[in-house]
Amino acid sequence: MSDARIVAAAVANNASWCDLVCRAVGLPTVLGRDLWSTSRRSPDAYPDAVTLRPGVPVAAVLAAVDDSDGASVKDSFADLDLAPHGWSVLFEAQWLTLPAVPAAAPGLPWRTVDGQTLPLWLSAHGSAAIRPSVVDDPDVRLLLAADADGPVAVAALNRSGAGADTVVGLSNVQVLRCEPELVWSELAMLARRELGAHRLVGYESGPDLLPPVAVGFEPVGRLQVWVR
Repeated sequence: MSDARIVAAAVANNASWCDLVCRAVGLPTVLGRDLWSTSRRSPDAYPDAVTLRPGVPVAAVLAAVDDSDGASVKDSFADLDLAPHGWSVLFEAQWLTLPAVPAAAPGLPWRTVDGQTLPLWLSAHGSAAIRPSVVDDPDVRLLLAADADGPVAVAALNRSGAGADTVVGLSNVQVLRCEPELVWSELAMLARRELGAHRLVGYESGPDLLPPVAVGFEPVGRLQVWVR
């Protein structure tokens, strides 16, 4: 796959994840050719809109969201300029990818989260956004590594696309008591075990970008998140 095709798949995967989380809390969502959006405020750490291609008009983005303080937009191709409209860049990040890795047994005590263990995952992650119906989706896996001393790391996987364009998104990685490189390496193996031998995609920013790159993830494109 070309970098442009990988970025397009990563963007669509991320929009799919945002859509699932937002619909699970009862928000109305719209998926168009240019944009995924919700007209009501999304949960904390989730955008109100995600651009799906380069060159989406600013007016179309602003018309799709509640353009008031606290709104956020994931500018998937880092080509929007919302500053004249009272917005600022919250952070910049890189889309990441890794081809499917060989199957292997992880060393950390990972488990797949269900409805009963979801509260533990949410507590370890520091989030309240994900509802039980998200865990029930067959294309989603929430992963928790925990031992007798408590949670070690958490992450989320979601599968999207079809055929050769199927990808697995890796997101919500929180490392609590472990080497981050080990966690990212084992998550790549777990993604294959849980959702199949598909290319991995995701994004990270700042210091959090270093561990996935260290274990082989490749940056393939820039994005930014704007906040009102």
